Amino acid sequence: MTYVVVARYRTRPGEQDTVLPLLDSMAAASRREPGNLGYRVHQGTEDPRAIVLYEEYATEADFTAHCATPHFQEIVLGKVVPLLESRDVLRCAPRDEVGA
Repeated sequence: MTYVVVARYRTRPGEQDTVLPLLDSMAAASRREPGNLGYRVHQGTEDPRAIVLYEEYATEADFTAHCATPHFQEIVLGKVVPLLESRDVLRCAPRDEVGA
């Protein structure tokens, strides 16, 4: 069982070319964190300002630790968030499998 986070960002007009390289750096740093099982950056094919992050962690505590890292504070909160029009973060816990 893993803990998944899906973050949906919409950049301010024209800012996607600034935000995407920052998120690439964020992904690389995040993949080195203990408990991180995956961190992928996606860009909308029909709307290039739409960005989706798919993050997977071993536990919720690993995600909480991720949010406290210097790279999260500096890159996401310090540089990316000011360039966004909207930001939505969906935290997902696995469902117990019925009949398993």
